[in-house]
Amino acid sequence: MTPPHDAHRTSAAVDAAVGAGRDLGLTVADAKVLHDVFSVVVHLAPSPVVVRIPTVLPPSEDLDSLARRQRAELDVARWLADQGTPVIAPSPLVPREPVQRDGLSMTFWQFVEEDRDKEPDYVANSESVADLHAAMRAYPGRLPFLSAADPRFIAESLTALDKFPGLIGAPELDRARREWQVLEPLVRSRTVFEEAFPGIDLQPIHGDSPPANIFSGVDGDLYSDFELVTLGPVEWDLAALGPVHESAYNRGAERNGTRLLDEHVLRFVNAVGMLRIIASLTLVPQLPELVEYLKPAVDQWGTMPFAGGMAG
Repeated sequence: MTPPHDAHRTSAAVDAAVGAGRDLGLTVADAKVLHDVFSVVVHLAPSPVVVRIPTVLPPSEDLDSLARRQRAELDVARWLADQGTPVIAPSPLVPREPVQRDGLSMTFWQFVEEDRDKEPDYVANSESVADLHAAMRAYPGRLPFLSAADPRFIAESLTALDKFPGLIGAPELDRARREWQVLEPLVRSRTVFEEAFPGIDLQPIHGDSPPANIFSGVDGDLYSDFELVTLGPVEWDLAALGPVHESAYNRGAERNGTRLLDEHVLRFVNAVGMLRIIASLTLVPQLPELVEYLKPAVDQWGTMPFAGGMAG
């Protein structure tokens, strides 16, 4: 993607959001882009509505599969809001459904004013995630097992990475493929996971590093971005964050009486998380700035035990 292509992608997403919003009866006079990385996030001012439009997606993600994820996200966020959990909730001004327009699928959310003076505290956020997990345990809807790991994306990307020799070396790619042979069965099968980790309960979890997805609103922090909500071990939500954040989570779990993190499961989710990072190298042509974020993690992965020690 060149800068003109990138700008066109953003402009197309904004146009689709404005058109969809107006079709739904919203007043839109000044659409403002709030965020633009994997998704374009647009405030349909003056309406108190924000639209999120995913734009950087794996080739395997079609509108139907994306809409299924978005429906789960909307349902979980709405349910949490109804329970009094502090979340960014779906907009009550439109139907709680993904909207498809111009080849894009989007969701509509309540606008919340951001506290731009507050610096994120990821350690405190990690402790707070234990409260989110406690709230999510009772969610009554059905969720797929570890869909946030996106095993199809990992498998297809590890096959395709031969075409990206400048992003990963042959020895590293060979290691990643061998690790995936070990880890894939545990990701794809709940039965295999439970046999490997007896006694580890599964529950609804955020799916996408919730300590990094807590929004600082002017009236307080809000959990947000449940795009990868899934059924899984709580450890998944702390993957790759390290001992300081894990200890903070455990403090929160002790406070609310829920399970502490399991070291064996942490090694598993950290290993899978690293393979997702390597798989994300295939998205660099769509989002070139990803390289500066991914390469340090790939270097770190080279120092970690093979497959998180699961092969031993």
